[in-house]
Amino acid sequence: MNVLDKIVAHKKQEVAERKALVPVKLLEKSIYFGTQTVSMRKYLLDPEKTGIIAEFKRKSPSKGWINPSAKVEKTTIGYMQAGASALSVLTDEHFFGGSTEDLKQARKFNFCPILRKEFILDEYQLIEAKSMGADCILLIAAILEPERLASLAKFAHELGMEVLMEVHDLKELDRSLNEHLDVVGVNNRNLKTFEVSVETSLSLVEKIPEGFVKISESGISSPQTLITLLEAGYQGFLIGESFMKNIRPHQAAYNFMNDFRTLLSEKTLNAL
Repeated sequence: MNVLDKIVAHKKQEVAERKALVPVKLLEKSIYFGTQTVSMRKYLLDPEKTGIIAEFKRKSPSKGWINPSAKVEKTTIGYMQAGASALSVLTDEHFFGGSTEDLKQARKFNFCPILRKEFILDEYQLIEAKSMGADCILLIAAILEPERLASLAKFAHELGMEVLMEVHDLKELDRSLNEHLDVVGVNNRNLKTFEVSVETSLSLVEKIPEGFVKISESGISSPQTLITLLEAGYQGFLIGESFMKNIRPHQAAYNFMNDFRTLLSEKTLNAL
């Protein structure tokens, strides 16, 4: 059993327990359930922003604890002030040290698109996401049959949220594309081995149809890598660990985004 299989098995049990504890009717009474969501697609395409989805992530199965003492309020507000286009918040507790409260806290202090970063298998998790203030949900092609993924994406749209589908290879991409997706992300981290290579994104970018916003995820630690990905055709980038491994993640994000803007300016000047 690889790490991804273990996560999925645990998640099935966890969702069953959450369903028994908190009924849908209660989730639907949340103050966020009836509110208008913020478009991640629109923010990623905004030329005034960096295209970076900055992630709040305390730990990972491959690295263990990354930053257990980080505060949601300070970190997420700092990310947005640094110039991030959107936020990603891990809500898995067992493997990533996150919680639904983390996302609620991020929502309380930020008006921007927020992605619920989670291993979603069930419609219940989408209702949960809406109730905690998420604007976008993640669907991972590696753990969902194409028909199931499309069904969940359609339901997310019916709830008013956008959908980011994550793939790791061409096979997943080809079989899982559907009309209910807004953003397609290529994860440079193999979720079965946890090895990372940005070449994964570069090899798949031209295979993603133009109608979707394209983002590259994981293993991005250099602003120069963003320039390479931008030139290849990506419009967004999900970055978490590079920021979170610092004692002050928001400061690391600020420095990174400033360096990225400088490189972009130099690239523009050189093109004149």
